[in-house]
Amino acid sequence: MYSLLGISGSLRVDAMNRKLIREAARLFAQNRYVEADINFPLFDADVEAQTGIPAAVERLIDDITKADAVVISTPEYNKGPSGALKNALDWVSRASNNPWRGKPVAVMSASAGRAGGERAQSVLRGFMVPFRPRIMQGPEIHLANAAKEFNEEGHLTSMIYLETLQELMDELLFEVLL
Repeated sequence: MYSLLGISGSLRVDAMNRKLIREAARLFAQNRYVEADINFPLFDADVEAQTGIPAAVERLIDDITKADAVVISTPEYNKGPSGALKNALDWVSRASNNPWRGKPVAVMSASAGRAGGERAQSVLRGFMVPFRPRIMQGPEIHLANAAKEFNEEGHLTSMIYLETLQELMDELLFEVLL
Protein backbone atom coordinates (compact mmCIF):
# COMPACT_ATOMS: atom_id res chain seq x y z
CA MET A 1 0.00 0.00 0.00
CA TYR A 2 1.36 3.39 -0.99
CA SER A 3 0.65 6.78 0.53
CA LEU A 4 -0.19 9.94 -1.37
CA LEU A 5 -0.02 13.44 0.09
CA GLY A 6 -2.23 16.06 -1.53
CA ILE A 7 -1.43 19.77 -1.25
CA SER A 8 -3.92 22.32 -2.51
CA GLY A 9 -2.61 25.81 -3.10
CA SER A 10 -6.07 27.15 -2.34
CA LEU A 11 -7.19 27.39 1.28
CA ARG A 12 -10.94 27.39 0.57
CA VAL A 13 -12.75 24.26 1.76
CA ASP A 14 -14.60 23.82 -1.54
CA ALA A 15 -11.75 24.99 -3.81
CA MET A 16 -11.40 23.58 -7.31
CA ASN A 17 -7.75 22.70 -6.60
CA ARG A 18 -8.82 20.76 -3.51
CA LYS A 19 -11.34 18.86 -5.65
CA LEU A 20 -8.63 18.19 -8.23
CA ILE A 21 -6.18 16.67 -5.71
CA ARG A 22 -9.00 14.52 -4.32
CA GLU A 23 -9.76 13.27 -7.83
CA ALA A 24 -6.06 12.55 -8.28
CA ALA A 25 -6.07 10.58 -5.01
CA ARG A 26 -9.13 8.61 -6.12
CA LEU A 27 -7.33 7.65 -9.35
CA PHE A 28 -3.93 6.96 -7.75
CA ALA A 29 -5.05 3.44 -6.75
CA GLN A 30 -6.32 1.89 -3.54
CA ASN A 31 -3.86 3.72 -1.35
CA ARG A 32 -3.63 5.87 1.76
CA TYR A 33 -4.33 9.55 1.17
CA VAL A 34 -3.49 12.50 3.42
CA GLU A 35 -4.53 16.05 2.60
CA ALA A 36 -2.23 18.79 3.85
CA ASP A 37 -3.34 21.92 5.65
CA ILE A 38 -1.11 24.83 4.55
CA ASN A 39 -2.91 27.60 6.42
CA PHE A 40 0.30 28.75 8.12
CA PRO A 41 1.42 32.10 9.53
CA LEU A 42 3.58 34.08 7.14
CA PHE A 43 7.18 32.97 7.17
CA ASP A 44 9.26 35.24 9.38
CA ALA A 45 12.83 34.29 10.32
CA ASP A 46 12.58 36.35 13.52
CA VAL A 47 9.53 34.35 14.64
CA GLU A 48 11.31 31.13 13.71
CA ALA A 49 14.35 32.18 15.79
CA GLN A 50 12.13 32.98 18.79
CA THR A 51 9.62 30.13 18.72
CA GLY A 52 10.87 27.63 16.16
CA ILE A 53 9.01 26.07 13.28
CA PRO A 54 5.23 26.02 13.95
CA ALA A 55 3.71 22.64 14.79
CA ALA A 56 1.48 22.78 11.68
CA VAL A 57 4.57 23.17 9.49
CA GLU A 58 6.30 20.30 11.29
CA ARG A 59 3.22 18.16 10.47
CA LEU A 60 3.56 19.03 6.79
CA ILE A 61 7.28 18.23 6.84
CA ASP A 62 6.47 14.89 8.46
CA ASP A 63 3.66 14.21 5.95
CA ILE A 64 5.99 14.92 3.01
CA THR A 65 8.67 12.67 4.53
CA LYS A 66 6.24 9.77 5.08
CA ALA A 67 4.45 10.04 1.72
CA ASP A 68 5.48 7.80 -1.12
CA ALA A 69 4.35 10.52 -3.56
CA VAL A 70 2.92 14.04 -3.49
CA VAL A 71 0.39 15.78 -5.71
CA ILE A 72 0.25 19.59 -5.67
CA SER A 73 -2.47 21.63 -7.33
CA THR A 74 -2.30 25.40 -7.51
CA PRO A 75 -4.69 28.12 -8.55
CA GLU A 76 -3.33 30.97 -10.64
CA TYR A 77 -3.26 34.30 -8.88
CA ASN A 78 -1.75 37.16 -10.89
CA LYS A 79 0.11 34.75 -13.20
CA GLY A 80 1.65 32.72 -10.37
CA PRO A 81 0.89 30.20 -7.62
CA SER A 82 -0.98 31.26 -4.52
CA GLY A 83 0.83 33.08 -1.75
CA ALA A 84 -0.32 30.36 0.68
CA LEU A 85 1.47 27.71 -1.36
CA LYS A 86 4.68 29.74 -1.72
CA ASN A 87 4.58 30.46 2.02
CA ALA A 88 4.23 26.74 2.78
CA LEU A 89 7.22 25.95 0.55
CA ASP A 90 9.24 28.67 2.31
CA TRP A 91 8.42 27.17 5.72
CA VAL A 92 9.25 23.62 4.59
CA SER A 93 12.61 24.86 3.30
CA ARG A 94 13.53 25.52 6.95
CA ALA A 95 13.42 21.81 7.82
CA SER A 96 16.67 20.30 9.05
CA ASN A 97 16.34 17.64 6.36
CA ASN A 98 14.96 18.04 2.84
CA PRO A 99 11.77 15.97 2.76
CA TRP A 100 11.28 16.71 -0.95
CA ARG A 101 14.58 15.28 -2.19
CA GLY A 102 13.94 12.43 -4.62
CA LYS A 103 10.20 12.44 -3.83
CA PRO A 104 7.90 11.74 -6.79
CA VAL A 105 5.71 14.83 -7.25
CA ALA A 106 2.88 15.53 -9.69
CA VAL A 107 2.03 19.19 -10.27
CA MET A 108 -1.31 20.35 -11.64
CA SER A 109 -3.51 23.41 -11.66
CA ALA A 110 -7.16 24.40 -11.74
CA SER A 111 -8.26 27.89 -12.54
CA ALA A 112 -11.30 29.90 -13.57
CA GLY A 113 -9.33 31.22 -16.54
CA ARG A 114 -9.05 29.69 -19.97
CA ALA A 115 -5.36 28.77 -19.59
CA GLY A 116 -6.16 26.57 -16.59
CA GLY A 117 -3.35 27.90 -14.42
CA GLU A 118 -0.56 27.06 -16.86
CA ARG A 119 1.60 30.02 -15.81
CA ALA A 120 1.15 29.27 -12.11
CA GLN A 121 2.15 25.67 -12.69
CA SER A 122 5.26 26.72 -14.58
CA VAL A 123 6.31 29.06 -11.77
CA LEU A 124 5.57 26.38 -9.16
CA ARG A 125 7.85 23.95 -10.98
CA GLY A 126 10.60 26.58 -10.72
CA PHE A 127 9.94 26.99 -6.99
CA MET A 128 10.46 23.24 -6.54
CA VAL A 129 13.89 23.08 -8.24
CA PRO A 130 15.97 23.79 -5.08
CA PHE A 131 14.22 20.91 -3.28
CA ARG A 132 15.24 18.40 -5.99
CA PRO A 133 12.10 16.24 -6.11
CA ARG A 134 11.32 13.95 -9.03
CA ILE A 135 8.69 16.14 -10.70
CA MET A 136 6.55 14.40 -13.28
CA GLN A 137 6.98 16.06 -16.66
CA GLY A 138 3.59 15.05 -17.92
CA PRO A 139 1.00 14.69 -18.95
CA GLU A 140 0.19 18.22 -17.88
CA ILE A 141 -3.11 19.02 -16.18
CA HIS A 142 -4.27 22.62 -16.67
CA LEU A 143 -7.94 22.52 -15.71
CA ALA A 144 -9.56 25.56 -17.37
CA ASN A 145 -12.96 26.97 -16.36
CA ALA A 146 -12.62 24.62 -13.40
CA ALA A 147 -15.95 25.43 -11.75
CA LYS A 148 -17.74 23.80 -14.70
CA GLU A 149 -15.62 20.64 -14.71
CA PHE A 150 -16.85 18.92 -11.51
CA ASN A 151 -20.19 17.32 -10.72
CA GLU A 152 -22.00 17.61 -7.36
CA GLU A 153 -19.93 14.75 -5.91
CA GLY A 154 -16.70 16.57 -6.81
CA HIS A 155 -15.75 14.24 -9.66
CA LEU A 156 -14.44 15.41 -13.01
CA THR A 157 -17.04 15.23 -15.77
CA SER A 158 -14.81 15.63 -18.85
CA MET A 159 -13.44 12.33 -20.12
CA ILE A 160 -10.42 14.11 -21.60
CA TYR A 161 -9.42 15.60 -18.25
CA LEU A 162 -10.24 12.37 -16.44
CA GLU A 163 -8.15 10.23 -18.81
CA THR A 164 -5.24 12.67 -18.64
CA LEU A 165 -5.37 12.76 -14.84
CA GLN A 166 -5.48 8.94 -14.75
CA GLU A 167 -2.40 8.80 -16.99
CA LEU A 168 -0.58 11.26 -14.71
CA MET A 169 -1.47 9.21 -11.62
CA ASP A 170 -0.33 6.02 -13.36
CA GLU A 171 3.00 7.71 -14.16
CA LEU A 172 3.29 8.92 -10.55
CA LEU A 173 2.68 5.41 -9.24
CA PHE A 174 5.29 4.09 -11.67
CA GLU A 175 7.79 6.59 -10.20
CA VAL A 176 7.00 5.31 -6.71
CA LEU A 177 7.75 1.77 -7.83
CA LEU A 178 11.19 2.71 -9.25
